[in-house]
Amino acid sequence: MEFRLEHAVEILSRTPETLNRLLRDLPDSWITGNEGPDTWSAFDIMGHLVHGEETDWVPRVKIILEHGESRAFEPFDRFAQFEKSKGKSLMDLLDEFDSLRKGNLSLLERMTITPAQLALRGMHPELGSVTLSQLLATWVAHDLSHVAQATRVLCKQYSEAVGPWKQYLPILVVGDKS
Repeated sequence: MEFRLEHAVEILSRTPETLNRLLRDLPDSWITGNEGPDTWSAFDIMGHLVHGEETDWVPRVKIILEHGESRAFEPFDRFAQFEKSKGKSLMDLLDEFDSLRKGNLSLLERMTITPAQLALRGMHPELGSVTLSQLLATWVAHDLSHVAQATRVLCKQYSEAVGPWKQYLPILVVGDKS
């Protein structure tokens, strides 16, 4: 599928509500469960998404538009949520994510990015030269990836409880860490 900004915004604008409907008011056993050692819970995923809204997507869009490849992106700490989310509830993270996302999409809209600007390049500290359209497409794929991850983590909590039906549930069989 060819990247189109308006299609990207359709997904990006839905992610907070999708996660809110999936996770809000669940008991701790659901939101803190993970898939085993060195895996993330739904709480961890939400902290990661909040951190990304604060430090990753829109700041990098601005760098591309203002500096191109002459200024590399700041490296993104994929594990910052473990420290930054301390003392917060899942509801805090869901609300913060929703507010930050609305603000970021509003900023993106005010930038009135043109098709020509989507071809502009920035410098990723690990990947090298990337286009603005690649960054924005990655933002969408990143959202969808973490929605799938949150769903998978919840599903894995019943990995043993489903008994023999597990064989019919690919989400429980593929990459099974239980």
